[in-house]
Amino acid sequence: MKSAAADTIFQRRYPPCKQQLKKTYETKFIAHNPEKMKKRTTKLILLGFVFCFASTAVQAQTTVSATPVKQVSEDAKAKADAEVEAKAAEWVASLKLANAAKEQRVKTAIAMHLKAVRDWHNEHPGSTVPAGINPATGNKLSGLNRDVIACSAKPASVHDDLMNVLKTELTPAQVEDVLDQYTIGKVAFTLKGYHAIVPDLTAEEEVKITGFLKQAREQAIDYKNMKEISAIFEIYKTKSEQYLNSNGRNWHELFKAYVNKVKKEKAEKKGSNE
Repeated sequence: MKSAAADTIFQRRYPPCKQQLKKTYETKFIAHNPEKMKKRTTKLILLGFVFCFASTAVQAQTTVSATPVKQVSEDAKAKADAEVEAKAAEWVASLKLANAAKEQRVKTAIAMHLKAVRDWHNEHPGSTVPAGINPATGNKLSGLNRDVIACSAKPASVHDDLMNVLKTELTPAQVEDVLDQYTIGKVAFTLKGYHAIVPDLTAEEEVKITGFLKQAREQAIDYKNMKEISAIFEIYKTKSEQYLNSNGRNWHELFKAYVNKVKKEKAEKKGSNE
């Protein structure tokens, strides 16, 4: 049934006299050209069939192509989860706890934390952070800056849940061992560098710098990759160098002297080998 609007349009386009002529023309066309009318009807039916077939084929292709993508994604996640479980098991085994129940609790806590850090990192890329400047320096935010900002926004419970289990189940030394596993021993490595640059580093200065580096280590465990972990350590290395300056040292001169010393030693070693 035609709507009133359609009738109005039809009437405007075909006034009564034109409507009659159109009707008469169509009647005569059908009467005198049955074969042409048959061909036209057949053509319309075929076009309708082709359109329906094409639509069904496209839908089927979309469904089929989406299934492998989903399967690949699920397989990749299962593989990543297995790697996390293996890493957690390796770290806990190195503690030699000799208590299966305790080992399982610690392993579960570490695996859950690693997965949470990974998932947050993957679901919140640096591109979600608007481009801007670092208010501390005025420099434009780098890609790494934005990655760190995005990852730092994860819920505090991700960190706290892990640390609560570690502090409950392990000794302070064992907790430090686990944190060193996360950060591949960067506290000891960086402290060794400070001793090389500042040969007469005092015990008091060492305690202060070690404290900064341990802060960096605990904060850095909530970041997925070494670039981000190193960026966190850079924050506390800057604090350490500022501390040395405030303690009567000149970090710039100390570092310059260290670099010159290393260059000289390399040149002498090269000369002795020639």
